[in-house]
Amino acid sequence: MIDASEFPPRVLAPGQVARIRVWERDGGATRTVFTSSDVLFEAPNWTHDGRLLINGDGLLWTLPADGSQAPTRIDAPGLPDVNNDHVLSPDGGTVYASANDWHIWTLPLAGGAPVRVTPDDGALHFLHGVSPDGERLAYVRLVPEGDDWWAHASIHTIAIDGTDDVAVTTHRGPADGSEWSPDGEWIYFNTEQFSETAGHAQIARIRPDGSGIEQLTFDERVNWFPHPAPTGDLTVYLSFPPGTTGHPADLAVELRLVGEDWSAPHTLHELDGGQGTINVPSWAPDGSAFAFVDYPFLGDDDRTADES
Repeated sequence: MIDASEFPPRVLAPGQVARIRVWERDGGATRTVFTSSDVLFEAPNWTHDGRLLINGDGLLWTLPADGSQAPTRIDAPGLPDVNNDHVLSPDGGTVYASANDWHIWTLPLAGGAPVRVTPDDGALHFLHGVSPDGERLAYVRLVPEGDDWWAHASIHTIAIDGTDDVAVTTHRGPADGSEWSPDGEWIYFNTEQFSETAGHAQIARIRPDGSGIEQLTFDERVNWFPHPAPTGDLTVYLSFPPGTTGHPADLAVELRLVGEDWSAPHTLHELDGGQGTINVPSWAPDGSAFAFVDYPFLGDDDRTADES
């Protein structure tokens, strides 16, 4: 088992900031909600009452999506340091979060005592999605070999009480970012199973029972973390430079938006980011906007101004 103590929460480099940003469907403008030079915030979710749920310094935080207040911590005594894999229940009242003890935990969004979901089964568990009926979680199950995190990586679903664990994929190579479609018919994810070359992940979808896999992107870039809009008509995903293995931080990445025609994605932004930018579902509940984070360095004139 990989020692979690070797992976403390990420921190900002000297001169670097974390910018929490929102893209608006109406008009296509992007605005900066909050800029932090102290805490490396990651991975926004969007609550039903107009807040963003993020992680930073191993803690969970919320802040208004309109930027009217700074982030405030969620009180969760006993919760291990969390990473950037956290999602909200369909009713918006419950947080499911992956922690650096390699387990998935649940707690009220309002704060309170956390409860561990996943069993001690020798695997690392990284959460990415909740079924539309709120009954199951989609997660990435890793069984490392030595220092190779991705030696055995597969998409699983599990009941919210930690029972009935089901393997959706069985391919050995890297797979990540599993998230249900709004109608519950598909699980979207990224995988390297369509290529013999390491570092060539593409977006795919599969039925929750493991049937009907379809490759959706076919380009030279490395595509991760597909997030279908609640309205079902758009998907946002993160695109890394060719040859990238895993989903590292601090690269020149592209945030892409695609409709029904997956052969024609639109690049919304080229930004400094990667890990932490958009790991988890980040659409507003009505599909009118989504949130993301970039990590520019002060003095980088190409990155510090708001983009539209």
